[in-house]
Amino acid sequence: MRGWLRFHNVEVYLSGIVTGLAIIMAIGAQNAYILRQGIRREHIGAIIAVCLVSDVLLISAGTAGFGVLVERLPWLVDVMKWGGIGYLVWFAITSFRSAAKQESVNLSGDGKTLRTAVVTTLSLTFLNPQAYLDTIVLLGAVANQHGAERWDFAGGAMTASVIWFLGFGLGARALARPLNRASVWRSIDIGVGVIMLAIAGKLLFV
Repeated sequence: MRGWLRFHNVEVYLSGIVTGLAIIMAIGAQNAYILRQGIRREHIGAIIAVCLVSDVLLISAGTAGFGVLVERLPWLVDVMKWGGIGYLVWFAITSFRSAAKQESVNLSGDGKTLRTAVVTTLSLTFLNPQAYLDTIVLLGAVANQHGAERWDFAGGAMTASVIWFLGFGLGARALARPLNRASVWRSIDIGVGVIMLAIAGKLLFV
């Protein structure tokens, strides 16, 4: 990791930020969960931390060349694919059930336990093959195109994760009180459920 701590090329570093943001800003299972929990003010700090650490590990692995390993073990991708589909469908059903009985929520964050929030975040990250394709394969491939400056690009991509997750998660938390109405929560839960099903459907045909 020492390579990206001393930038050799600021232009490559900035390219990593732009590329990382372009990939991470797409609404996916992870971002949908951050939005929901941020607005509910439930363990959002821990959830952001898990997302950041996960991204750093995955981007580092891709930059170090582990993307080749993923490409050479298609069965591993299949295992993650079907596990991810099952989990996403279950999460969608849970969201729809929550929408059916939704009322305004307690914003003190006393719903899910910290352990449940962390496990859910890890599941939505590491049971999603798209996360590996985006970070290890895609970002890793682009980073390695820069040769000796690949860690500059990786550092930029990691910085993008910090910018996005902090801004998105804390921004959602700031909107908690004005959005604390049963109709809004019902719409959020339905929206999250639809996103989860859409991602599961996308994975089904990958």
